[in-house]
Amino acid sequence: MAAEKEERDGVPLTNLDQELFPGAGATKRDLVDYLDAVRDRIVPVLRDRPLSVVRVLRGQDKFMQKNLPKYTPDWVPRTKVWAEASHREVLYALCNDRRTLLWFANQRAVEYHPTLMTVADVHHPTHLIMDLDPPEGGDFGLAVAAARLVRRALADAGLDGAVKTSGSKGLHVFVPLDGVATEDVAAATRAVAARAERLDPELATTAFIREDRHGKVFLDATRSGGASVAAAYSPRVRPGVPVSFPLSWDELDDVTSGDFTVHTAPALLAGRDPWADGMPAPQKLDAGLVAEGHTIPVARVAAMHEGKRRARARRAEG
Repeated sequence: MAAEKEERDGVPLTNLDQELFPGAGATKRDLVDYLDAVRDRIVPVLRDRPLSVVRVLRGQDKFMQKNLPKYTPDWVPRTKVWAEASHREVLYALCNDRRTLLWFANQRAVEYHPTLMTVADVHHPTHLIMDLDPPEGGDFGLAVAAARLVRRALADAGLDGAVKTSGSKGLHVFVPLDGVATEDVAAATRAVAARAERLDPELATTAFIREDRHGKVFLDATRSGGASVAAAYSPRVRPGVPVSFPLSWDELDDVTSGDFTVHTAPALLAGRDPWADGMPAPQKLDAGLVAEGHTIPVARVAAMHEGKRRARARRAEG
């Protein structure tokens, strides 16, 4: 093996021929090669966004890393963000260049989860996001059908979005925003989910509690505020190392989520950037959508209260 193969852009690369994780069907070299091949597509969607990564170290379970470790090179861009939930500052990386991306790859960072806001404007999400999660054992076609419900609900509110595989079994719909709305984005997301559910309640559900979904596709409207989401082109820690792959709406019936992996995606891209090419122009949120959303309880809070109510009921019955 030539020495120059073990360093790229000044980043030493180690243990490249080790399996990425048990059952991956891919090596660390495959991860590095893939991320390097798509760097001109994935770096723009990560740039200037506080980044969490999912790493898989040998002999350990996967874990999400938010805080940069102390051994991080000085040249890795970074930013501090106040975390309200834990009441502390978190030192996030900013993956703004190839060198940083390669460093993360060498750290066995498989998944890349940027925030919905940039460091230049931490109060205004750049996108409204709907995460479509089919039921256990449900096929990809269910997610596709649910995505079309979301698209109809968006169109009825004068909005349009881009779609990509989640890299798991579902789909993500992204609606680019004009940078004006703040907490209204979360409300609008809840309203889009509710409207999509009403279009076909036998197919889709907004039920946050898993046991209440009854085999339907979950329309997850919680990806807002300080949330992060797997980036377009990000690999995922799953057998075969699938990637989150952008699609046109017309392509959804002709593919499965397993078609797109670190092995297959670069050739399928064929020099294109379908995420950038398919993303509509930034849009203003519909006032009616926002107003409806503010009448819908926040899912996590409602689920917490319902869980407590059910626990009290079980104790009473017992």
